[in-house]
Amino acid sequence: MKILLLKDPKDKDSGSDPYVKELGLYGFEATLIPVLSFEFVSLESLFEKLSHPECYGGLVFTSPRALEAIKICLKESSKNEAWSQSLKQRWNTKPAYVVGKATSSLVEEIGLIPQGEKSGNAEKLAEYICSREKPSSSVLLFPCGALKREVLPTVLREKGIPLESLTVYQTTQHTDLQGSLSSYFSQQGVPASIVFFSPSGVRFCLQHIQKLSGDFINQIKFAAIGPTTAEALEAAGIPVSCTAETPTAQDLAAGIHKALHFQNC
Repeated sequence: MKILLLKDPKDKDSGSDPYVKELGLYGFEATLIPVLSFEFVSLESLFEKLSHPECYGGLVFTSPRALEAIKICLKESSKNEAWSQSLKQRWNTKPAYVVGKATSSLVEEIGLIPQGEKSGNAEKLAEYICSREKPSSSVLLFPCGALKREVLPTVLREKGIPLESLTVYQTTQHTDLQGSLSSYFSQQGVPASIVFFSPSGVRFCLQHIQKLSGDFINQIKFAAIGPTTAEALEAAGIPVSCTAETPTAQDLAAGIHKALHFQNC
């Protein structure tokens, strides 16, 4: 059975994508199509803020892209030297809150100690932060995307926990998206399941998929990596057959296997 994954490869340098690998263990043939492109912005401002850990009570990361922005800053030798010699140690006296495992591993790569990785989504991370921070605490620095959801900032604001957001990347449609989708459907046919990994993916892909699938769209089991993406699909009128319990390759593969197994029973 064919599964279409609407995402970038997890790590371009480390061989097989974990989602493709995990689905393969169930006998599925998974294909990746990149959906999003990212433009990094305000990097000088980001590093200026990172250069003053004394002004902040900690860091908040809800996206791997925010960590990519920091890693781009650290490619500059003078910034890397400042980070390695003092900034990293000073930030490590403060919490670095993360939403999930992918973000957590990138936080570790820049030498920080992540907290909250089992949260899985912004709502739960906000609850976790509120359980550890006081209204009188120092402001938390939140590098984020232009399309960030307001759930986490709203919850913290309601609890009186100060948060400073800084947009460090913008999300656009991948230049090859429509061509890649058309090529996939013409060569592979209609897949058994299509997995969306973000609300942006739903916005950029769904109309094209509906056109390419035609009358066969009702045969497709649509899956989402998490509740936010599932909500975006449902808002667009698409029934969701599977939402991963946690945003991991293992839970997604198990959920798709279950959804397709029930279909064949």
